[in-house]
Amino acid sequence: MLFAVDAGNTNITVGIFDGSTLVKQFRMITKTNRTSDEYGVFFREWLEINEIKGSSITDVIISSVVPNIMHSLTSGIIKYFGVNPLIVAPGVKSGIRIAIPNPKELGADRLVDAVAAYEMYGGPVIVVDFGTATTHDLVLGDGTFTAGVTSPGIRLAANALWTGTAKLPEVEIKKVDNILVNDTVSSMQAGIYYGYVGQTEYIIRKMKEESGLSGIKVVATGGLGKLISEATDAIDVYDPELTLHGLRIIHDKQK
Repeated sequence: MLFAVDAGNTNITVGIFDGSTLVKQFRMITKTNRTSDEYGVFFREWLEINEIKGSSITDVIISSVVPNIMHSLTSGIIKYFGVNPLIVAPGVKSGIRIAIPNPKELGADRLVDAVAAYEMYGGPVIVVDFGTATTHDLVLGDGTFTAGVTSPGIRLAANALWTGTAKLPEVEIKKVDNILVNDTVSSMQAGIYYGYVGQTEYIIRKMKEESGLSGIKVVATGGLGKLISEATDAIDVYDPELTLHGLRIIHDKQK
């Protein structure tokens, strides 16, 4: 079985694959002060709870945008699974040509998402990942990663709203039925939600216009992606498992 790990700024997402089938997945909060033993013991116990033997893990692949956790994370996997993990980094075989001035600047998560969207849905494709930061990346029909847009994630932007003001409260990020509201909490929720829907639609429209390409599919993923994708026709597909499948595809390409 393949143990696939995506380490993001907010959460670490883990998926277990049996061939091409994602059989189990879970998330844990990203912390920079965990030891290798904490990672290893937690992973082994989680597998046991789900009736998966640790000895059945034959391969591990990791993508990470949090360098500070990598030593403990990889050491824990090696110590408790006896497997040297494949790290997604520049030079790994992905099937995507990175046509930006400095390919090393491209985050591993964006590469993984691009691989999954292109392989599973075809190109040209715009990949939108609603994570800690929200990214919009364009992959051409021949598999070339050519451009990307980065903006603050929904939670990050919302957090700035109530931490940067003296009297505005922290609110739940949710859809409100109308934008014409008359209380503080609802007005904040309307601004966050409809403002982000509008931002998403505008960025996608401008990327399509400036690329000059027709038939671009838009694929979204990420925690709050479902909330936004349900509100707009600009997104064609919402796939919450996109990143994990991208890790599986990259792992398979190394063979």
